[in-house]
Order: sequence, then structure tokens, then C-alpha cells
Amino acid sequence: QVQLAESGGGLVQAGGSLRLSCGGSGVTFSDRTMGWFRQAPGKEREFVAHISWNGPTDYGDFVKGRFTISRDSAKNTVYLQMNSLKPEDTAVYYCAASTSRLARTAREYQYWGQGTQVTVSS
Repeated sequence: QVQLAESGGGLVQAGGSLRLSCGGSGVTFSDRTMGWFRQAPGKEREFVAHISWNGPTDYGDFVKGRFTISRDSAKNTVYLQMNSLKPEDTAVYYCAASTSRLARTAREYQYWGQGTQVTVSS
């Protein structure tokens, strides 16, 4: 059984930073494309970033160099370092795993975590 679990969310002031972590069992992160999505109230789930199993990364257009996704294969953990946070970054952030190397849409991801809340105050 595949389980993904996010952690690291919280309340931060605009301009601050947070690092989200996603650990898992039942799936080897280095064999999958691991992605981060976010969903704000009343909005669709939005692609944030992914790291492919062979290393390349990709980001949503809104990231503009503020976020960095990385993977620690030994710990089977994926991270999302978020800097220069803005109030519009407030959302629930989800970790997900995909067999599609270039996956950018939610439907391409087979496994999901429960999400972690990120709130950025102005």
C-alpha cells in the first residue's frame, strides 16, 4: 500500500520561507516523478513543481525562481523549499507520485498525500 505524508506547513509572514517534506512508503521516490501541487479554497488544484526520476525538475509559471524541489533518495523523501512567500501562496500543498516522467497535471499522478496547510500573512 502506497502512503505519502507531507509535513512542514504552517503560518509564515510574507517574504518568509518554509520547507515542506514528503515521505512515503510502498513507493520508491527515485523510480517515480514526484510532484507538488497546491489548492486554495474555491480554486482548482495547481501544479507547483516536479522532479523526474532521472533528475530534471520543472516548475509552475508562478514560481519564478522562488521554490526549489529536491529529493533525498536515501530517505525516500522529497522537499519543497519555498522562499519569498506571498499571501497568494496560501493553500493546501500536496505531494504526489507519477509514472509519467513529465507529469504536470493532477490526473497524471496516481498517489497523493493528505496535504499540509501553508498560510502566508501579509
